[in-house]
Amino acid sequence: MVQQVMSKRRRNEPESWYQPPEPEVCPLCRREIPPSQKDLHHLVPKLKGGKVTQSLHRICHRQIHALFTEAELAQHYFTIDALLAHPDIQSFVKWVSSKPPEFMDRTRKSNRIKR
Repeated sequence: MVQQVMSKRRRNEPESWYQPPEPEVCPLCRREIPPSQKDLHHLVPKLKGGKVTQSLHRICHRQIHALFTEAELAQHYFTIDALLAHPDIQSFVKWVSSKPPEFMDRTRKSNRIKR
């Protein structure tokens, strides 16, 4: 009988209004983005008039800028799908997707970009 009274009380308790936010997932590597590794990437670079941003892992964001110039990003790689279609990004994503979400490594610049 005591258990019945306690269970009725539990049913009558108000539900919490707080719902924890859904974890953000990087659209490139599909791993969860920890707050310490979150970067905002302008799909069209700010210098080229871009305003729309996308949350990415810091390592993914750095790899994009290591591979492409601002002009290339603005003209050809201004969507996640366009980035994922590039073979160098596909190779990078295949490699990084097996790493833990907190993983960070040195980013290597592309040899084809003269800076």
